[in-house]
Amino acid sequence: MFTPELRTRLLTGLVCLLPLASTGLAAENTPHLGQAVSEDQLQGVDLIVMPDGSGLPPGAGTAAQGRALYAQQCAACHGAQGEGTPGVPALAGGSTTATPPLMTVGSYWPYATTVYDYVRRAMPPTAPKSLSDVEVYQVVAYVLHLNGLITEDFELNRNSLPAVVMPNRDGFVDRSQVQKASP
Repeated sequence: MFTPELRTRLLTGLVCLLPLASTGLAAENTPHLGQAVSEDQLQGVDLIVMPDGSGLPPGAGTAAQGRALYAQQCAACHGAQGEGTPGVPALAGGSTTATPPLMTVGSYWPYATTVYDYVRRAMPPTAPKSLSDVEVYQVVAYVLHLNGLITEDFELNRNSLPAVVMPNRDGFVDRSQVQKASP
């Protein structure tokens, strides 16, 4: 009745459909981990600052204000002058043309706003997001000052920070603009 070829095709088809048929059973056997997140809880997570400065919070700070905070919160890992310590990257004094390149905030990062975004989210590593928005402006101002990018009394805020031109701003390719080569 069934040829061996037809039988093989039917069995192959059934084997391929079996995972689809069992997805309904899998949904009922989930471990029910997690819980719904409220809008208030999301406010502390959605801290994205874009290169153009959109998403920057109100506040301001200078390198002079950030010096003591840097010494207290950052220097133990990154060094007193941002030179880095064993296993922790340097923040200042780098060069992308050195061999090997020393990629620091001043020599590698394309946007000062990205520095703010990173510090706000991840620093200090033992207590991420523990710095206030003003403290982040102060520490970022100090790091930019260590790199010679701003003066000690330059006030960083949501308007002035995006205007800081980083030395390597043009050293990156906007991948969203790269077209795929046609075969």
